[in-house]
Amino acid sequence: MPRAIVCRELGPPEILKLETVSSAALAAGQARVAVHACGINFPDILMVAGQYQFKPEPPFTPGVEAAGEVIEVNDASGVKVGDRVIVKARLGCYADEMVVDAGQLSPLPSAFDYAQGATFLAAHGTAYHALVDRAQLRGGETLLVHGAGGGVGLAAVELGKVLGATVIAAASSEEKLAVARQRGADHTILYKSEPFRDAVKRITDGKGADVIFDPVGGEIFEQSLRCMAWGARVLVIGFTGGIGLARTNLVLIKGASVLGVRAGEAVRKNPALGVARMAALEKLAMEGKVSPNISHRMPLADVAPAMRLLTERKAIGRVVLLTR
Repeated sequence: MPRAIVCRELGPPEILKLETVSSAALAAGQARVAVHACGINFPDILMVAGQYQFKPEPPFTPGVEAAGEVIEVNDASGVKVGDRVIVKARLGCYADEMVVDAGQLSPLPSAFDYAQGATFLAAHGTAYHALVDRAQLRGGETLLVHGAGGGVGLAAVELGKVLGATVIAAASSEEKLAVARQRGADHTILYKSEPFRDAVKRITDGKGADVIFDPVGGEIFEQSLRCMAWGARVLVIGFTGGIGLARTNLVLIKGASVLGVRAGEAVRKNPALGVARMAALEKLAMEGKVSPNISHRMPLADVAPAMRLLTERKAIGRVVLLTR
């Protein structure tokens, strides 16, 4: 019998339980995947707490991305038994096995292990949608990445360099900044060492950042508006540090744009975006230009302490749950 992490009531990570569950039936067009690894994302934690914009009713199994091997198919085109795949979902990835539509599967890049595959698309897909689709980042521009020690932040650092930008990475520890430099950051800012808005102005000779990538929110968002270049694009990725308030006079003065980023919803509205994104990311992965930085690999049963690594800012990059 397969196992799954089940949320039966909303609350902190500690309410989650590992349970034995029944195998789901396989409908036409679906595949059964033996999950080897699943990635933890902040939206998973927020969903369990009932604080995310998508609010599933308990009981449910969290998890939006996984990787594994196809073990059964039912008239599913483009997929066969034995395929190593990445699974994209809104729920259900924290489990030993999943039944999904064939369209939710993508080939696992040959250079990746299952843990890397299970932590690739959410972070790098969000960063790609933000920088390419929303901000239209251009070579020669300056990109400021907040939370650059996190999974989505490090993905933005990598992609920013691939796109030809000068990348400024800001994070809360020297250890995180060291990894950001390894991933291509040209300049780094330690939040506690000086106000980051002053550091950005110093690094850019007073010009400011052309694109600001903000998964943190709160005071970070507010102060980011004070180090924008003319025509800047501020990308709102998330709010792990709280909801930020915009001073609209600063947006007006700099001719700036504040852009919300919802990579998954954008694909649901326009599937063509997802096709282009996947093709670009798979190519970059095969060329060795992008890959997840995984700081912790933990067993499925340790879901609560694994989630706490994210909420307590102890992870550098991604945290993975292993089922095998």
